[in-house]
Amino acid sequence: MKAIVCNDFGPIDEIDYTEVPDPQAGPGQVVLTTKAIGVNFPDGLLVQGLYQHKPELPFIPGIEVAGVVEAIGDGVSKLKLGDRVLASTMTGGYAEKLCMDAATAITIPDVMSDAHAAVLPCAYGTAHHALKQRGNLQPGETLVVLGAAGGTGLAAVQIGKAMGARVIAVCSDEEKLALAADSGADELINYRKVDLRKSLQSMTNRRGVDVVFDPVGGEAFNQCARAMAWNGRLLVIGFASGDIPQFPVNLSLVKGYSVVGVFWGSFTRYQPADYADNMVELFRWYEQGKVKPLIDKTLPLSSAAEALHRVAQRKVKGKLVLVP
Repeated sequence: MKAIVCNDFGPIDEIDYTEVPDPQAGPGQVVLTTKAIGVNFPDGLLVQGLYQHKPELPFIPGIEVAGVVEAIGDGVSKLKLGDRVLASTMTGGYAEKLCMDAATAITIPDVMSDAHAAVLPCAYGTAHHALKQRGNLQPGETLVVLGAAGGTGLAAVQIGKAMGARVIAVCSDEEKLALAADSGADELINYRKVDLRKSLQSMTNRRGVDVVFDPVGGEAFNQCARAMAWNGRLLVIGFASGDIPQFPVNLSLVKGYSVVGVFWGSFTRYQPADYADNMVELFRWYEQGKVKPLIDKTLPLSSAAEALHRVAQRKVKGKLVLVP
């Protein structure tokens, strides 16, 4: 089969599109024929050796895959040949086939396309876990979403609305803000044109923000850290800006709010039952039209380097999808 292989940590352009042996289903495993692959910011960090986790070399990157079961190992009873399933894995996704533990496979609803399924776990799974388990977002609270036109940001906007929050979307230009508005954002801030902290204070009548969803980091984090409400929750998702901010802990003490880390990958391992429940809720919201992933572009698997560059440079609105 064809796959994208990272032989050494380094520049994205050094990944190889090459032939590798087909995977075999061992006990408790299934092999999928890949139909669609979600492209994520951590994928690019992994191949550069910049992520928190460094897989053994060589490895195939790829976190999320939608596929069809083509082979079943011993002891697997809940799946059958031809089933459409969703796979969430730290590596292995950028390939024509994927071997996975059958126990972690999630059946894709008939109403959901392969492309939508493939971009649901990481972006929507992260946003859902962040707002539900980590942020404890409540109906009527104010949610600020930074990077609101990216895949994870748009997911947070849609999920925040589904949970009953008032959503303020923060982006760098009007085109991105329009996408956030189409996803349900109640209010919009172009942080290149206005002072982010002052705008948030004004929009909340100086009360401050209940929950901030921040996959960006950098100066936007610093501004939000000074615009939090009492008992607020500042959710640290990632650092797409490339700048990991240094948090002045006295702010949390004086203003009485929490800074909460969100790591979806660990959540799926430590709380698999909660993760499964979250996916059921996401599927229900999808069927109700409350959440709908935005696919910016679909590219062939051989163009994985191009896709990773586009994501790293924050040139993607919604998500990119690779297809074998």
